[in-house]
Amino acid sequence: MKKKITLAVLFSFVGICAFAQTIVSTNPENRKVILEEFTGVNCTFCPDGHAIAQALQDNNPDNIFLVNIHSGGYATPNGNQPDFRTQWGEAIDDQSGLAGYPAGTINRQNFPGQEQGNAGTTALGRGAWASAASTVLDQGSYVNVGVQAVLNVQTNTMVIDVEAYYTGNSPEATNKFNVAILQNNTLGAQVGGNMGDNYNHMHRLIDMVTGQWGVDITNTTAGSLYSNQFTYSIPADNNGVAIEIGELEVVVFVTETTQLIPSGSGTYPTITGLDNANDVNLRSIADVEATCASSVSPSINIQNLGQNEITSVDIAYDVNGGTPQTYTWTGSLTSLQSTDIELPEIDFTPQATNTINASVGNDDLNDNNQTSTSFDGATQTAGTIDLTITTDNYPEEFSWEFRDSAGTVLESESYNSNTGDGVTFEYSFNFDDDCITFSAFDSYGDGICCAYGEGGIELKDANGVVVYPYNGDYGSGFSVQFDSDGVLGLGDNSLATVNLYPNPTSDVLTVSNVENATIEIYNILGQVMTIKTNMSNQETIDVSGFAAGAYMAKISNAGVTTTKKFVVIK
Repeated sequence: MKKKITLAVLFSFVGICAFAQTIVSTNPENRKVILEEFTGVNCTFCPDGHAIAQALQDNNPDNIFLVNIHSGGYATPNGNQPDFRTQWGEAIDDQSGLAGYPAGTINRQNFPGQEQGNAGTTALGRGAWASAASTVLDQGSYVNVGVQAVLNVQTNTMVIDVEAYYTGNSPEATNKFNVAILQNNTLGAQVGGNMGDNYNHMHRLIDMVTGQWGVDITNTTAGSLYSNQFTYSIPADNNGVAIEIGELEVVVFVTETTQLIPSGSGTYPTITGLDNANDVNLRSIADVEATCASSVSPSINIQNLGQNEITSVDIAYDVNGGTPQTYTWTGSLTSLQSTDIELPEIDFTPQATNTINASVGNDDLNDNNQTSTSFDGATQTAGTIDLTITTDNYPEEFSWEFRDSAGTVLESESYNSNTGDGVTFEYSFNFDDDCITFSAFDSYGDGICCAYGEGGIELKDANGVVVYPYNGDYGSGFSVQFDSDGVLGLGDNSLATVNLYPNPTSDVLTVSNVENATIEIYNILGQVMTIKTNMSNQETIDVSGFAAGAYMAKISNAGVTTTKKFVVIK
């Protein structure tokens, strides 16, 4: 069942047919391109489509306009992924006849022999967009389309003025005028983008001011002018994704019925209602995960709430009231635009709770020039750490690692499709006195819970101190630090020196320092291969009948368990 989403939209129509134009030319012009790209946060190859479309626009900035429509199964969010869908996208997707993602339409036009789907449909694979766009740009248009927009920050409304001047006759007695609202620079998850949860989504459709298929143009003969004004009330969010009013874009186009687009245009709104000429708003300091490090690189977000462009900002910051550092950011922020700034690393003396303070220089309004945030020190643990992992239905997407304070990988593991679904692995590790970072990764970006199996991860020390409570809903990955004291947990000395050799082996595996312990050997499917109990200090195990591959040896003694991997070769 399709999800219907309602946005708060207010629009009015003023003057459907006018006798004087102010936005568009009355001289014949070539067509302009409207590239509607169908995409989704779980589409691996969609970032390639985004790059192709953006390059086309960069090479034709005034003649190609992009509309990214999150639709179809790949747009359905998993776990904590953002929901970029709209109530309009599925119908536009459906009429294109697409056969996969990413797909795109160039002016909703059919290009015979290039269809991604059935003959006569309009969807194109990303490899065909450039040639189709070139074809359209070389053709004359019977209608010139223009748009201007003014956004008032006091009323949170946008007034959009549009025109369509007919230099020739349309083949249809009635055309449709469409107004799309887009959002730029939204950071969020994207599979295949190699950016984790920080992929920058551009030209993202959030609303159609004129409804699903536009409003009627009833005079479509040469010399006629259509003009209209729409007042759009900007909602706070779309499906829980905040709308940044400084990053909005407007794209407009004319259609014949609901398909062929003769031409279109686009604009960024002019900002009004700002009270101050120069006003830097220090909006936030990004959350810092619990850490045992003695230095941190804070990330802040600033926004231009002034009328003038901002090209540099002086930033002062400290941790726990210590010696402040200063940093000068340079760049360009026009009115309402914002940016994240990663500040240089600053040293501090760790406390149980630490506070980052940041401020910017004086301007026309100083009430928004400073902010602070707090973060905890890392969990203090024993040197013995227990890791429990239950896989989901796609274990081949999952991997993990432990690193020391120098960044050296101490322990790691990855899995494959033969590992088995819903298999639980238990590991025990002994770490030195150090700051240890545990990281888990999911190549698909949906964690190991909950759409495709009920997997999860739990990390705690041998004394029961929880570092990471059981959870599998973490998107593309996460990292957590803990402060190991290097002391083995209660009862762990008996397993601290367990050794398996030779590794790899072809026939006999020797296990040492396992007196009174029990060993269970599992294959990668989680099946028990052999069990030995009440072992002597050194035991041999016949593995000559095992198939070549990786195996896990789970060794338990007095309530303590450690897991070690070995490989059988043939």
